[in-house]
Order: sequence, then C-alpha cells, then structure tokens
Amino acid sequence: MADATPTVLMWSGGKDAALALEALRAEAGYAAEALVTTVIEGADTVTMHGVPLDLIQSQAAVLSIPLHVMRVPPAPSNATYEERLERTLAPLLARGLTTVAAGDLFLEDIRAYRQDVLGRIGAEALFPIWERDTNALATHFLDVGFRAVVCSVDTTRLDGAFVGQRYDAAFVEGLPEDTDPCGEHGAFHTFVTDGPLFAAPVPVSVTEHYGTGRMRYAQLEPGEP
Repeated sequence: MADATPTVLMWSGGKDAALALEALRAEAGYAAEALVTTVIEGADTVTMHGVPLDLIQSQAAVLSIPLHVMRVPPAPSNATYEERLERTLAPLLARGLTTVAAGDLFLEDIRAYRQDVLGRIGAEALFPIWERDTNALATHFLDVGFRAVVCSVDTTRLDGAFVGQRYDAAFVEGLPEDTDPCGEHGAFHTFVTDGPLFAAPVPVSVTEHYGTGRMRYAQLEPGEP
C-alpha cells in the first residue's frame, strides 16, 4: 500500500524470519521491500544455519522480494560484521528503506545490539514478533500451512539426531521439556520450504548430516524431501 513504510527484513530463511515477514504483512504500516541474508564468504551458506545461498535465492524468488547478500568471514568480529552490514544496507538506506526488521523473540542483548548498530548507520530496528508466546507461534506456524526442515542443531542444547527432521507437530512434541519450540537460544534452526507467503514450494532433500564440533548440520539440496 502507498503509505506503508518500506522495510528491510533480515532473512535467514528460517521460521522466525517467515513469521516476522507474515507479521509485517499483517501490519498496515509496513511493506517488506528487501531481504538481507548473511552468508559465510567462500562457502556461501547462511551463518549458523548452513543453508546454501541458492536455496535462499529460491525463497526470495517465490516471495517476490529482492534479496541482498551480506558476506562475512567465519566468526567475524563485531567490527567486521558492522562494516559489512553498513556496506550492504547503504544502497537501501539511500532509497529510503531506513526501517530494518528482524525475527528476534526474547534475547535482550541481541535486540539492544541491533538497535545500537542500526541506529549508528541511520536505520531504525523493528521487531515484529518480539516477546510473542513461542508455543502459540509454533502452533500458528504449522496451522497456517508453513512447512520447514531442521537445518542445524546446537548439540550443547539439543541432541544432534534432531537435525534433518521435518519441523512438524511430531518434532515439537518430541522436544525435551527445556527446549523452546521455536528454538530460542539457538537450540536449532530451520529452513522454510512452503507456506501461505510462498507463490510455490521450495522443496529440498536432506542428503547427509555433517559437522564434528558444536553444530550439526543437514546438507540441503533442491528436490523432493
């Protein structure tokens, strides 16, 4: 709509990002006009998620939202991250996209950091699903027809056997009692393959599991699950 604030959405390809996009579209005052995805340079996989960039590009295509890619080295310093973010956002800020949304839920330190960094480069942070009940969010995600696969697991918080599973009611019910159903605190991350925002599915297959350190990843490739 004409009077909606043009907004940039930090896009990981996961369910919290999808829920944030849905919330933005439900709010009359905002219109997501750009997605920004952070990938590890050289590998071109989403940080912490391990999802290949070409799958993120497929999501952006079926969402009909332009994708902007920010490349960072593995484990970048704050200074490096902030420099790359400023560089990536500069052309968007110049077009008047000064609101930057993220799908953060509860982590106050991350919220404060985003607000500080974005404020210093002339942008305003927005958190469309902040402090929403995660049990209700997980139920809503599945009830409205979103579909996702678990693409990575932090094995210090959740058994690595959960990686590669479909994010569905059985997955949520099978989580340990102390694990948040939305994976808050980084227990697991997801890749969304379909949903009410998508013009078409982005089907993937899990070809293998990998990772010998803290993180366990599912190797995702285009194709039927």
